[in-house]
Amino acid sequence: MAKVITVVNQKGGVGKTTTAVNLAAYLAHLGKYVLLVDLDPQANASSGLGIDYQNLPKGIYEAICGSCLVREVLQPTGHVGFRIAPATPSLAGASVELVGVDRREFRLADALLEVRGDYDVILIDCPPSLGLLTVNGLVAGDMVLIPVQAEYYALEGLGQLMNTISLIRENIKPELAILGALITMHDKRLRLSDQVMQELYKHFPDKIFRTVIPRNVRLTEAPSHGKSILHYDPASKGAKAYEKLARELLEIL
Repeated sequence: MAKVITVVNQKGGVGKTTTAVNLAAYLAHLGKYVLLVDLDPQANASSGLGIDYQNLPKGIYEAICGSCLVREVLQPTGHVGFRIAPATPSLAGASVELVGVDRREFRLADALLEVRGDYDVILIDCPPSLGLLTVNGLVAGDMVLIPVQAEYYALEGLGQLMNTISLIRENIKPELAILGALITMHDKRLRLSDQVMQELYKHFPDKIFRTVIPRNVRLTEAPSHGKSILHYDPASKGAKAYEKLARELLEIL
């Protein structure tokens, strides 16, 4: 059965989707079968892998609603062993439409059951909010990976996210584990980045990845070309950091 890792932070612009896409690409590069679930209505993970999500007949929303199987929505990514369940425009209404649905918090977990045996790792890219879609992502996950930008404001919402995770553990899924916090967009020239790292160690004393993702122009350029950093510029600092992260994650798993 696949390990399901939920990539979550309710603050936008912290490198969450960049992490989900590039970590998945490097896990596949290292020989694992990987599925990425794009649970964000903005569909950045889908477009960042070159998928024309606007014109897809169905995506992860239809699988969550039960109108089709997850296998029916999967798309290739150009990487061997790496597929994506894309977001489509219909996902934007999911938070409202699922409110009255039976087992609404378990819809994604139930949908993924049919493919868990097909993959080594399933990564879920959650939207930058703590709404019903993110709750579905957390309930479907075995463990949580939290990208945190190396700046002061990134720490402000962390307490709220931890409270949400605690509530899910208490009421729905006691076995949900925190895999760790990942420091992203780190600029070693700025003293503030080091201060943020020290603050993070207070929140997650034993749960911070050794790998630190640097601020890197090539990482920001890659999605506009519909490519992971592995295909766009494998020699860049960003690419080397995500390869290191993938190896560190496999050690932990």
